[in-house]
Amino acid sequence: MMSRILIFGVLLATCSIAFASDPSPLQDFCVADANSPVLVNGVVCKDAKLVKADDFLFRGLHVMGNTSNDVGSNVTAVTVAELAGLNTLGISLARIDFAPGGINPPHTHPRATEVLTVIEGSLLVGFVTSNPDNRLFTKMLEKGDVFVFPQGLIHFQKNVGYGHALAIAGLSSQNPGVITIANAVFGSNPDIAEDILAKAFQVDIKVVRQIQSKF
Repeated sequence: MMSRILIFGVLLATCSIAFASDPSPLQDFCVADANSPVLVNGVVCKDAKLVKADDFLFRGLHVMGNTSNDVGSNVTAVTVAELAGLNTLGISLARIDFAPGGINPPHTHPRATEVLTVIEGSLLVGFVTSNPDNRLFTKMLEKGDVFVFPQGLIHFQKNVGYGHALAIAGLSSQNPGVITIANAVFGSNPDIAEDILAKAFQVDIKVVRQIQSKF
């Protein structure tokens, strides 16, 4: 009997880990109250009596983002920070604009899987699996194509067409987060020690200093 209880406990713990994600809502809605002084894992609910239709509305996703930057792309995010009505619903989205040759640099979403749909243009996309394989999966996408990036894995997109490209991304978290690899490694505050990065990337410290200066 004791062994059965132990096995059940192990299975229960395993399932709890396997199905971890944003908490499921326990009511019709929980509009985020950005002014609440209470700190929780997420955002406190606004009083339902004060909720308005505007709490579920975001305008402006039709506007092209400014891609005049070093990477030639712009991400317009619609997370719970921009749309309070997303709170507890476990979803968000983003518009991604690309100049010709522009990239969305290698990055991860620590709390979300991403589904990308190409609206205009041609994109080269890919993601890398975790250690030790570090296997790269890449694909050329055209208008109407859909590609999925599993949660937490490093992924990227590049505009390989001659004109502007546009994609819409759906994410499985109200607050997916984003870690841009180059920025995090070479632009941390304070800097990661030069000797650590030099050894990690197997380059001279001068190279590390040169890269850090760009961030």
